Amino acid sequence: MLERLQNNRNLLGWLFMLPAASLLLLFLTYPLGLGTWLGFTDAKVGRAGQWIGIENFAFLVGDSVTQLALFNTLFYTVVASVLKFALGLWLALLLNKNLPYKSFFRAVVLLPWIVPTALSAIAFWWIYDSQFSIISWVLVKMGIIDKYIDFLGDPWNARIATIVANVWRGVPFVAISLLAGLQTISPSYYEASAIDGATPWQQFRHVTLPLLSPIIAVVMTFSVLFTFTDFQLIYVLTRGGPLNATHLMATLSFQRAISGGALGEGAALSTLMVPFLLAAIMFSYFGLQRRAWQQGGDK
Repeated sequence: MLERLQNNRNLLGWLFMLPAASLLLLFLTYPLGLGTWLGFTDAKVGRAGQWIGIENFAFLVGDSVTQLALFNTLFYTVVASVLKFALGLWLALLLNKNLPYKSFFRAVVLLPWIVPTALSAIAFWWIYDSQFSIISWVLVKMGIIDKYIDFLGDPWNARIATIVANVWRGVPFVAISLLAGLQTISPSYYEASAIDGATPWQQFRHVTLPLLSPIIAVVMTFSVLFTFTDFQLIYVLTRGGPLNATHLMATLSFQRAISGGALGEGAALSTLMVPFLLAAIMFSYFGLQRRAWQQGGDK
């Protein structure tokens, strides 16, 4: 019996997946199902609530604050993800070269990712302080500006400031992941292209990017998911202010459900995030399937 079990690869695979699947079922599937159910009720903190259908969703679709939070979330996600990819790819290409003290620089690059998000947010909160900002102080001393910048008090300044903080924290994940992908590319491809007269830009465009695209798809999918669902950074840094200018769907959901006590409304707002997250996942999935890189197939 034991020998048959060891030879049955499918059964062994399911057995090895069982512990992880149980944890996912308990800590992911159940909360997701409960949250979805609450979104169709008028539940409040301390009260179970009753089924009200799509009333919460109908209200949220027409709610101006929710519409602003959706705009903020999409703007925050798109701009931050593009910047993280560009800077992360540049850093990965740089760290892939034969630089002195390369291991030290790789470790330094990881620091923003290792630091807890709340501590990063507090540090940026001091950097952006309207009275004690080091950025404003330096610019004033250099004569570039004549008064301190209100980073977190102006809506667009606050949006840009939170994006900068998110990019600073997220770039290491993208850079190290892409660096790992770069190191799997055989140098023979570059040698062959150099013999054919390819320029560095042509090598990057026709060798590096195509071979790195599967890793880029996976890394950027995770980056988009992390950014779209960002909560800690925004909550600690701005609490969604000023004038809801930095409220993301995650922070607004928390405010409505926990601070405001409207569990049903907050759960409905969280449920509205799911289609956007699924779209990002499916985009990456179909991109990977087309390349068939996991099975070693042709593009």
